[in-house]
Amino acid sequence: MNQDKKQEFIDIYTSKIHRTGSEELLEYLKSSTFFTDPSAKAHHGNFDGGLVEHSLNVYYSLVKFCDMYEQEFPETKFDEESIAIIALLHDLCKIGLYKKGFRNVKNDATGQWERKEVYEYDDKVGMGHGEGSVYIIQSFMKLKRVEALSVYHHMSAWSANVKGGDSSINVAKVQTPLVTLISMADSWASQFEEVTKG
Repeated sequence: MNQDKKQEFIDIYTSKIHRTGSEELLEYLKSSTFFTDPSAKAHHGNFDGGLVEHSLNVYYSLVKFCDMYEQEFPETKFDEESIAIIALLHDLCKIGLYKKGFRNVKNDATGQWERKEVYEYDDKVGMGHGEGSVYIIQSFMKLKRVEALSVYHHMSAWSANVKGGDSSINVAKVQTPLVTLISMADSWASQFEEVTKG
């Protein structure tokens, strides 16, 4: 685990989020595997501590996208606490979701089979992605509607495709631009920043 990333997350969390129940949620995160979990099974952040690093990357990206939106639409002012909640906590559903395991992989250079450590998907909650994160957050503190919508729909069209064309995302996007902006931030972090950083 990268202690610097853990402390960076905690510093942002405690400086931006002051809602009733936020301290209890942070204590839950500290006692869970959140700070050591990977962010994915085989893609972005598939290493110990990848989840907290991804959450920070999404936070910084969302701040930038919100700043850009506010410059384009000066009548809009996003709440800093909401931005922090949405970005830092959007993937809480991944706590304990990936377990370490092994599989045999053929080494192309030698032709020999080698045992390789991998992450295996181990969903014990069965609640889905965005809805799982909303459920965990709201077990500790109340979300504003725009926050719940943004966390629930942060995977945007991919989430809709998985759910068989769920059109509720279109309704959510009309209610708050944060739904689109968190999706952009999540995509930017996972598809560009984290891929290029290896």
